Amino acid sequence: MLFKHLGLIEREKLYGMLEKGFSHRKISRILGRSQSSVSREVERNTKWGVKYLPCLAQARYKRIGDRQRYKAPLKNPQVFLYVREKLRTGWSPETIAGRIGLDIPGISITPETIYRYIYSSRIIKFHLAGYLCFKHGKRRKQTGRSVRKYSKIPYAISIDSRAKYISKRKQLGHWESDLMEGPRSSKHVLSVTVERATRYTMLSRLVNKKSDTKNKHLVSRMGKLPAQMLRTLTLDNGSENTNHTYLTRQLSINVYFCHPYHSWEKGTVENTNGRIRRYIPKGTDIKQISDEKISQLEYILNNTPRKCLGYLTPYEKMSLELGKISKLT
Repeated sequence: MLFKHLGLIEREKLYGMLEKGFSHRKISRILGRSQSSVSREVERNTKWGVKYLPCLAQARYKRIGDRQRYKAPLKNPQVFLYVREKLRTGWSPETIAGRIGLDIPGISITPETIYRYIYSSRIIKFHLAGYLCFKHGKRRKQTGRSVRKYSKIPYAISIDSRAKYISKRKQLGHWESDLMEGPRSSKHVLSVTVERATRYTMLSRLVNKKSDTKNKHLVSRMGKLPAQMLRTLTLDNGSENTNHTYLTRQLSINVYFCHPYHSWEKGTVENTNGRIRRYIPKGTDIKQISDEKISQLEYILNNTPRKCLGYLTPYEKMSLELGKISKLT
């Protein structure tokens, strides 16, 4: 005969009969339970002089049951201990699931079961996710976050259409531009524009990241350069680059856009941003930096020897390339 625990209805009947003074033997006959089951139920829930109450007895039963089921949540204690041990040694759930059958013949488990165990409400407090490769505190989608594969910028020309020889950095006049932001509470940003072949850098503080503000700045700075230095400009898909056709008209320059979330496609300016962070740490309010200090930083960047330039400075490399152009003309 299959054993069945007392339920809330039976506990309420038990309480009523105890109130009437029925003996445990009589109660057991009425409930169809053994006398020992009734005696244990009453004894467990009337310790320290507490009166038997069905609601409290039911809550205690559920609490103990949940705790017992928690002891071996992964099929059996052997699997449970194996998974915990291997997680702590740095194995991924996929590795554990693939290996367990070799170490414990006849046993199998899926990676999904292990992930659900790690991120279950009872287990997450033990921080087992900290042993995973990426240590995410919350469960992520298996396929990763979805990203746009196309630009939302109107009339944007993909970097795929940019001539392949530009990647070799042999020709002067190919630029990349980006905005460096401070804390979210500040609207001020730093405009960073870099020439790919020489790493020559132009910096300016902008009062906001609006498209018109950045465009006017770029036209002001780049409009003073000779035509041979204005061939292409590569941008990301930020809202500040929405009105890129204005740059094309004013500067007669071809503008290209990286793929969404492919910042490495404009790696020159990204590398320059990293260099700037040595002087302007992340979280610094750009508004608090004077134009004079930004000009000093631009001077430092353009007058620091670079290994990729044969230890010439960007300014020296730029002067050298302009000298070659003047001889040809």
